[in-house]
Amino acid sequence: MTLTFEDFPPGHFGTFGPRRVTREEIIAFAAEFDPQPMHLDEEAAQRSMLNGLSASGWHLCSIMMRMMFDGYLGRTASLGSPGVNELRWLAPLRPGDDLTLDIGVAEARVSRSRPETGIVTFRGVVRNAAGQALCEMVSPIIVQRRAGNAAE
Repeated sequence: MTLTFEDFPPGHFGTFGPRRVTREEIIAFAAEFDPQPMHLDEEAAQRSMLNGLSASGWHLCSIMMRMMFDGYLGRTASLGSPGVNELRWLAPLRPGDDLTLDIGVAEARVSRSRPETGIVTFRGVVRNAAGQALCEMVSPIIVQRRAGNAAE
């Protein structure tokens, strides 16, 4: 079943995961995209303000995007996103963390310029197994409306 604009009323939408993050993938991502010492080397990371090896925030965002896709975006009539309104890294992602993603709909409104679509603003929070929030993101997605509703 394809999810359309009408399937996203404001409120809690779902919780997705868990997804385990390994030391090896943290280092591989960092080596490719964010080769700062606190993401690559355990000794350097221990001396950093993070007090140990942690994933790049961009790695965490990539994992969050994958969890969103697997959880609901892959079956949504999404037309893309105009950007990210807010993104905050709150705590380090550590090797062995099991992540869950809580998704809420902050706002859903019909587009004034393209009434066959709606704009759904999602708020996502990634947490580790202890329930600690690691990352928050607020982002609008343009979503196709059901055929009969666009004519209203």
